[in-house]
Amino acid sequence: KLFGWKTAGDTSHIAKGVFIAAPHTSNWDLPFTLGTAWSMGLEITWVGKHTLFKFPFGPFFRWLGGMPVDRTKRTSFVSRTADLLRESEAMYLIIAPSGTRSRAETWKSGFYAIAREAGVPILPGYVDYARKEGGIGPALDVTGDVRKDMDAVRAFYADVTPKYPENWATPR
Repeated sequence: KLFGWKTAGDTSHIAKGVFIAAPHTSNWDLPFTLGTAWSMGLEITWVGKHTLFKFPFGPFFRWLGGMPVDRTKRTSFVSRTADLLRESEAMYLIIAPSGTRSRAETWKSGFYAIAREAGVPILPGYVDYARKEGGIGPALDVTGDVRKDMDAVRAFYADVTPKYPENWATPR
């Protein structure tokens, strides 16, 4: 509200899921995403590149709900994170599948794999700079038909305006 933004969407009927944080084209996306989640009363865990969690900001970002991921090394991140979701009574995991604020040709597929392995829905979160709105779209069940599921994701984001449209990559 301080910046003139509003929120939209409802998760009261969903205890856990994987949030897509998109579009991700600006450093402002994280504060607006966190502000949206907090104003909606959601306790969230968000995934960020491991370098964000180095001194001196690491403890602060962890306090904000951050969980580091090192994409330079092969780890069992998807399986471990899916286990966390499965074992939790309630958990909202936020992932920016573009993986960068710069233009990316494709989205990373980890958000989809985590949701599928954990058996939880994908929740399309968004920050729309044209409408000054942050929110959550309808839950998308992961069917295993990647093309069909991603068609639903693409359709949802078709009318969302990023801060820097030239850096936005349409999900494949």
